Amino acid sequence: MAGSLVSHLLLLTSVLALTRAQTAVDTVFYPSGSGVCTTLSDPNETFLLANFTTAFKYFGRTYTQVYVNNNGLLTFKKELPESSPIVFPSNGNEDYIAPLWSDLDDVGLGTYCYQQYSNGNVLDRATQDINQYFPNKGFVASWVFVATWDTTSTDQSTAGFDTIGSTNFFVIPNSSDGQTIPNLKSSSNIGTPGRWAFVVNKGTVNTVGLHLHLSSISNLTDSGNVQVILDKVKQKLVSNGLPSNIQLNLKKVLKKP
Repeated sequence: MAGSLVSHLLLLTSVLALTRAQTAVDTVFYPSGSGVCTTLSDPNETFLLANFTTAFKYFGRTYTQVYVNNNGLLTFKKELPESSPIVFPSNGNEDYIAPLWSDLDDVGLGTYCYQQYSNGNVLDRATQDINQYFPNKGFVASWVFVATWDTTSTDQSTAGFDTIGSTNFFVIPNSSDGQTIPNLKSSSNIGTPGRWAFVVNKGTVNTVGLHLHLSSISNLTDSGNVQVILDKVKQKLVSNGLPSNIQLNLKKVLKKP
């Protein structure tokens, strides 16, 4: 997560280190440094509670702390450790950030950590990265929060984010199937393999005109059929980095003679 006076953004890196050299992994992950860590094998430590040094705005709500759960999930109201992942949208009463929410194995290998940065090279790197992904925003990182889960094993998982009532949510493709999880290392919505980035504060509302040429056997003068098309267009736009709360409204349908 990176914070500034301009925007709050969520950067998810879900690269599996099992099949990549450490030098390659380091170019994708932000360093956890000498942060607060614990092991997955410790039965008395199933989550870490982190107090933010800078308040974090998440879809209209402001949080000053986060629970770093042992299962690859971040929650804000309460801990949720050792819980099997659910498919978003959950339509629940909690905000979720899931870098890789996993059904942990019984071995309990690995560690999980968090670190916060308010100065130094990590902020410079975050500023450069976010301005590359979201140009013309004038983003300057003043705070970076890094949560890391290392060497976990899972067959069930979910990566993405969800909000209270699921008014905003996104599931990273291939993150819910143990057979396709390795594909995460090459997927992205910003052109950087293994990374997905989203604007998660309300930000500025922009209106964009979109002119589409469609061929359909459905009657597009029927409002129900139009909504199906709009939902598919929205899904494609969100998969390419637009926030999931975008609203698409149809202005006109022109029927080809």
